[in-house]
Amino acid sequence: MTDRNREGPTDSDLGPEADPESVGRKILLDQLTGRARSRSDLATKLAEKNVPVEVATRLLDRFEEVGLIDDAAFAREWVAQRQEGRGLARRALAQELRRKGIDDELAREALDTVDTEDEVEAARLLVQRKLRSMQGLDQQVAIRRLVGMLARKGYSSGISFRVVREELDADINDPEHSGL
Repeated sequence: MTDRNREGPTDSDLGPEADPESVGRKILLDQLTGRARSRSDLATKLAEKNVPVEVATRLLDRFEEVGLIDDAAFAREWVAQRQEGRGLARRALAQELRRKGIDDELAREALDTVDTEDEVEAARLLVQRKLRSMQGLDQQVAIRRLVGMLARKGYSSGISFRVVREELDADINDPEHSGL
């Protein structure tokens, strides 16, 4: 079996007359199948596939015109999914959006949809889940680990310490408490 057969379909699968624009269009459509992507991610993918910059820009502009690429909608969807699914705080979400190439203004608008109470509640749920695996640990060790976990998810130290203290106090006052 040749290397070509192991790699799967290539750009030449478009036929002998495949020009850079056809190749770029196919790449964009393939990338957009299944989930939205940022314009920056798509531009990177086109560059990786050696689509000329001027062709890539023209295609990206056209896809944006017809609504197939929408960084504002992408940012809102990304924030909603990552905040709810992974419990990430605004700071971590902002970093992810920046890595995705989302404009700061668009990122700020998307992040404004997460209010402080949602953020505190997400932190609380993360701590409650983690507490189950920390039974029997010294309280200071538990505090350090829980605050560290929240910091990695982008929470401020103020929110982190407040939520951890409240949840540890609630855990200690729980009649079924068996650990910390």
